[in-house]
Amino acid sequence: MDEARETLMYESEGAWREVDAYFVDTLVPEDPALIGARESGQRTTMPQAEVAPNQGKLLAMLCQIAGATRVLEFGTLAGYSTVWLARAVGVEGRVTSLELEEHNAAIARVNLDRAGVADRVDVLVGPAAETAQRLIEDGTEPYDFVFIDADKPSNPAYLKASLALTRPGSVIVIDNVVRNGGVTDPGSPDDRVQGVRAVLAEIARDARLDATALQTVGSKGWDGFTVVRRTG
Repeated sequence: MDEARETLMYESEGAWREVDAYFVDTLVPEDPALIGARESGQRTTMPQAEVAPNQGKLLAMLCQIAGATRVLEFGTLAGYSTVWLARAVGVEGRVTSLELEEHNAAIARVNLDRAGVADRVDVLVGPAAETAQRLIEDGTEPYDFVFIDADKPSNPAYLKASLALTRPGSVIVIDNVVRNGGVTDPGSPDDRVQGVRAVLAEIARDARLDATALQTVGSKGWDGFTVVRRTG
């Protein structure tokens, strides 16, 4: 990133954060359980990697709009987004969240219990692609909604698994697809960028999938997400 661009981003982030804070204060008040889950993210292996409050609310609303009662999440961390999704599916719903590190999973379970949704969430520990493959082999009932927010180089593998674990009408959301604008660079040495580019190419090639992607700016900087609807 050139110096002028970096300076502009640095100056802009203060305004982005102020706007996000205003939106959250006005429309997305967090209860103590959500605040605790977000703050405990500092103790995970990836501090401050959870979605912003307004993004968590968006996930929950997309889940509800889709009428989802079964949700699959790649990447749990402290369980912040997991709480949003578990509340969205309701008392009869189910969330399966895949987390690599037991340390993170333990933090998430405390947060899920505090939020009163632990009984509707399964946090499965291990490499997500391997865990997802076991779900496929076990003939797990299809999921209505998938949130992919784990290691970006594995995005293509996670999409492949998601397609084996969903049905026509299911929705897939993939987070962190802009990478501070790096996604436009086909020669990027960043394997996270290449993971995003690869999964977007896979989506574009698959006739069963209808998708769009949006840039976002806010408390999490400059990034974005992809929303995919499975049509076949």
